[in-house]
Amino acid sequence: MANQVTRTVIVKGDVSSVYDLWADFENFPHFMHYVKSVKKLDDGRSEWVVEGPLGSNVKWVAEMTREEYGKRIGWSSKDHEGTITTSGQVTFNDLPESNETELTVLLQYKAPGGKLGEVAAALFSNPQKRLEEDLRNFKDFAEGRFDRLKS
Repeated sequence: MANQVTRTVIVKGDVSSVYDLWADFENFPHFMHYVKSVKKLDDGRSEWVVEGPLGSNVKWVAEMTREEYGKRIGWSSKDHEGTITTSGQVTFNDLPESNETELTVLLQYKAPGGKLGEVAAALFSNPQKRLEEDLRNFKDFAEGRFDRLKS
């Protein structure tokens, strides 16, 4: 059975800038503390490496399943190419009067059984809190970057 979590954050910045920053998945290690690397592959796929328990690395390949510029990005991990099954979407809602963007992430994940399940459970322990922290970190990362561009 899949688990699901949804969280929202408001970022000071226009929707195009926020979208572009998020859509460059190689930025994720800058604001997701457990993500060690994201490498773009071909055909909308990317390889993710995250820090697992006891210094182990967990790797999977994700595929972008939907892209509507400035509105939505959907993804899903590729079957049999990793240890984690994950899917979800991030939506971007333009708040033009305040030059802000509302970003909402819906994340679904399913942990495998056995030893891999233990690793996945550690990675996704308290997913609501972890997603909130990641979105707060993204907000800080994005707003700091936008402020530097204005200077």
